[in-house]
Amino acid sequence: MFKPLKILILSFSLAFTATVQAESLEQPEIVQQAEKGEALEQAKLAAMYLLGREGFANNPVKAAEWMEKAAKQNLVEAQVAIAAMYDRGLGVKQNVKTATSWYEKAAKQGHETSLAILGRNKVAKGSVAFSYKAMRLQASKQIPKEYAKRFLRKK
Repeated sequence: MFKPLKILILSFSLAFTATVQAESLEQPEIVQQAEKGEALEQAKLAAMYLLGREGFANNPVKAAEWMEKAAKQNLVEAQVAIAAMYDRGLGVKQNVKTATSWYEKAAKQGHETSLAILGRNKVAKGSVAFSYKAMRLQASKQIPKEYAKRFLRKK
């Protein structure tokens, strides 16, 4: 009686192991590279989730998760993209303070758009009246998808 049970359990565990191994082999290379910690591949994977491209369903939550991983590795475009996602509440809970923190990190790397969003570009120093609040709102709407497209064009 115990022998058939052992055989059944062993068969089940072997079948499960084979299925898990087959699924990991079927994962696209980009997923494997992103999971290894490649920042650009993480940003590209985020872009695919954000845009619903190359067999990846549109999933802003997963897009934000992968974009933030890339941003934490100082990929400046990912920092700007995740900042805009926090500003807008796209895939993450809207949080202006967190968004500003990411824009600050990108600005420290000399990212011009981030400097402008924070009001630290040359226009801010002049006498030109300019609405940075309106610019930031517009940027939060445009940046995630525009930067996602840029990531997908990178080699």
